[in-house]
Amino acid sequence: MLPASPENKSAGSRILAQLVAKVSACLMLVLPLTSAHAADALKYEVRIDAPGPLRELLEKNLDLVRFRGSDRIDREQLQRLVRVAPEQIKTLVATDGYYSPVVSATYDREAAAPVVQVKVEPGQPVRVGEIDLVLQGFAPNPELPADRQFDVNALKSGWPLKKGSVFRQDEWESAKRSLLRQVVQTRYPRAQLTDSQATVDPEQHLANLRVALDSGPEMRFGELRIEGLKRYPASTVANLNQIRPGDYYSEASLQSYQSRLQDTGYFASVEVSADMNAVLTEQLDAATLTPEQNAAAPMAPLPLLVRVVENKRKNVSAGVGYSTNTGNRASLTYDDLAIFGLRSKNALTLETKKQTLSSNFYFPVTADGYNDSIGASFERSDISGETTSVTSVAAKRAWGTPLLERSLTLELLSETKTVAGTPSTTSKSLPLTYAVTWRKLDNLLFPTKGYAINAQLGGALAPLLTDETFVRSYLRGVMYKPLGPNSNAIFRGEAGALASRDKNGVPAVYQFRAGGDQSVRGYGYQELGVQQGDAVTGGRYLATASAEYQYWFKPAWGAAVFYDAGNAGDSFSALHPKSGYGVGARWKSPVGPINVDAAYGHAVHKYRLHFSLGFTF
Repeated sequence: MLPASPENKSAGSRILAQLVAKVSACLMLVLPLTSAHAADALKYEVRIDAPGPLRELLEKNLDLVRFRGSDRIDREQLQRLVRVAPEQIKTLVATDGYYSPVVSATYDREAAAPVVQVKVEPGQPVRVGEIDLVLQGFAPNPELPADRQFDVNALKSGWPLKKGSVFRQDEWESAKRSLLRQVVQTRYPRAQLTDSQATVDPEQHLANLRVALDSGPEMRFGELRIEGLKRYPASTVANLNQIRPGDYYSEASLQSYQSRLQDTGYFASVEVSADMNAVLTEQLDAATLTPEQNAAAPMAPLPLLVRVVENKRKNVSAGVGYSTNTGNRASLTYDDLAIFGLRSKNALTLETKKQTLSSNFYFPVTADGYNDSIGASFERSDISGETTSVTSVAAKRAWGTPLLERSLTLELLSETKTVAGTPSTTSKSLPLTYAVTWRKLDNLLFPTKGYAINAQLGGALAPLLTDETFVRSYLRGVMYKPLGPNSNAIFRGEAGALASRDKNGVPAVYQFRAGGDQSVRGYGYQELGVQQGDAVTGGRYLATASAEYQYWFKPAWGAAVFYDAGNAGDSFSALHPKSGYGVGARWKSPVGPINVDAAYGHAVHKYRLHFSLGFTF
């Protein structure tokens, strides 16, 4: 929680208090509206003549508009609403920076259906004048290098209310909260606003601002404390903790730790915090300390407190769905969070083009941060005339952070493949694959700026349970670039190469095909590759690219235009790019971005609908 800001005793705050009082008086005047029904309801219309933003403000908040259509309105009550409307309008437009408006509200009392005419001439807005930001207590820390010192100048330059901008009450309050927030998220969690003044001069149309902030002492983390564990060992929580005693306080570190715990699947809820009360002198709450007490309080370590609510041990779920890649889908999952000390996830997925049965066991994360797992699966697919049945057993080690994630996978698999009715062939392989993912994104769920890159290198060596020696490399990346407050561009690309003497001995899953929702839109799932009779098989090489422009006409709703191109083949000369282009709709749903695209495949002269959920990388 943010410390409470001190009481604002400025002229601007007194004006705000008066405005609030006027609003309260207006509300009291209209209370009779809710006390009794009128014998005959009066229907009336309100026409507001005001600049666009102010008209919208009044349409949402003016009592004349809010009570329109109520069956409790009679002529006497309408007259009361019209009488108090000018003062209420002045109160409302002042919050948008207009302190000297000319306001009128009139209507024909004798009309059967009165029309209330509201006119607002806002006049000249009050603008921000002098800005005095006083930041106290940010002394250089000799233990930290220069690039890790707190940048007071950056804090001042980032103040959002610039000189000359229109002074709006909500932006003033937001700016103060943002300033304090930026400080308390770092190693100064006990920072306080010690002064806050907005002196408004309506005649000069200026608001002079003063904000004083005291940093308080630097704080460090202490020992880990865990509450709520009953079924699982403490190591389940402790091994994911990358915060060490003595580290400087950081809210970002707390959020990262909480996210790692939530991702384990062991807990229904997780709360990670620093126990401030444990270190305050004589149990005083930090918000009640004077600046002098705050600065002099001892810098005792902050205990790291983790409160968890455990998930039930066993869970069964079923679902149905549809994918434009693989068709109709039905799924059944069974999870057990404590079987032989491991977490088990089992799933049966039946799709039109693919059927999968898998069982995976996850070891608790080690103290060094390694995520180890083993599993087995069976998958059958029938895509573009190629039918494959793959049985595999795999062991995987993953480590790192969401910003830099790495893994090493050893997989033993046996594959039976049939192409366009030809006799089946069987192959086995024991590939080892190393993968690394770099992410530098402003938001992992709804990215708008930054990039993500995934690289893989692997292969298998005969005769170690392998029919054909091969080496495979794969690279893909996506970049998000903002183009304005409501638009951005997305650039995506991928490339792959397979080296082997005989491609037919390499499992199909390690060959390359293109096409589908996350590849070249306008074509079917894995429709682009090596033509073999009436079927399409995987190739040795892959190259695709995509460019997309998105425009967000509402915060959660947007539209897109895109152009994709790419192909897969057995040689570089065979990589003749096939293009697809179209338009799409975007929605930022609670579970991630939902994309619906209508794409035209230029090479096949067909339109295709594509649907995808989430940012998959």
